[in-house]
Amino acid sequence: MTSDLQKKRFLILCTLRIGDILLTTPLMRSLRNACPDSRIDVLVLKGMADVLEGNPDIDEIIESPHRTPLWSRLQEWRALWRRYTHALSPVSSDRARLYAFVAAPLRLGFINAHTSSFSRRLLTHALLFDDETLHTVPHNLRLLEPLGISPDCTVVSPTAGGMLPGPLHEKKYAVVHPYPKFTYKSWPLENWVQLVQEIQKKSMLVVLTGSHAPDERAVVREIARRTTALDLSGTLSLAATADLIKKAQFFVGPDTGITHLAAATGVPTLALFGPTNPVKWGPWPATQDCAQQPWHRQGSQHQGNVWIIQGSGPCVPCHQEGCDRHAHSRSQCLETLPVSSVLTIIQRLTEPASGNATAS
Repeated sequence: MTSDLQKKRFLILCTLRIGDILLTTPLMRSLRNACPDSRIDVLVLKGMADVLEGNPDIDEIIESPHRTPLWSRLQEWRALWRRYTHALSPVSSDRARLYAFVAAPLRLGFINAHTSSFSRRLLTHALLFDDETLHTVPHNLRLLEPLGISPDCTVVSPTAGGMLPGPLHEKKYAVVHPYPKFTYKSWPLENWVQLVQEIQKKSMLVVLTGSHAPDERAVVREIARRTTALDLSGTLSLAATADLIKKAQFFVGPDTGITHLAAATGVPTLALFGPTNPVKWGPWPATQDCAQQPWHRQGSQHQGNVWIIQGSGPCVPCHQEGCDRHAHSRSQCLETLPVSSVLTIIQRLTEPASGNATAS
């Protein structure tokens, strides 16, 4: 069937956050491999396009405002009306299905048990969304099955050209990204301070990254003040952050989009996990085979260039927003995750005879 798709026009709809968009890039890579002469555009929410910077598989990135007056929305739909031959949506939402209906006559996407019959009919090929047992990367690639296209599981990180900030040239450094978007995914500030101090004892520069959000910058600045680490928060684009991470000795971060990005660069990536199900959302290792699931539900584990360090407890992973079930809640499993569990892996990575060390 792929021979019939060579000069088709594809629109991929991913109206979620940067981590979700990043894990959709294997879909773009697979389409480009199978249909090199086709057009492949991606629609994301406004402000999310940076995670696709430098991606060679994309012809155009379309940014859609999250909220806009009805007249503007109608103009947007008019511009998209049947502009494509195929619309693929890895996002199971009414919004994504509606955009797919507007954009193309052939529409592939996911539905949930609660999806209305009207919304289901917006798709020509509807697949049931699996939120428990299949990792997001191979799950998204299921959209290719009706098209007869072979999957490529490569997660493509953004790039700004590979240039590093001046102070880092010819230096060995580690990247630490301490701040997640949601509190329930966070590790205590004191633990980050201790971790950075221990890394610095190895005569290694520590670079702190983060967004320009005031709360995030305040936390990163405090860690930098207490450790003399280099604070680059709020100064780098996502693509420049990816370039920075790619040349690091290793990366440490919580369950957040930048950690997925780090895994995609191929650098050793240490990911701190608590309530989130790693089977579905663990960082995808750079050389992972499509046919194999990289993660199981419980326990610290290692696959390829990624180490998942999971907090302990009989409820882990609970799939909830922290112990109090809201985005600003703390998570006891992360509050009690010791610094030593991270340092043990760093020690193995930085020793010449570390070999193929695995997390215990």
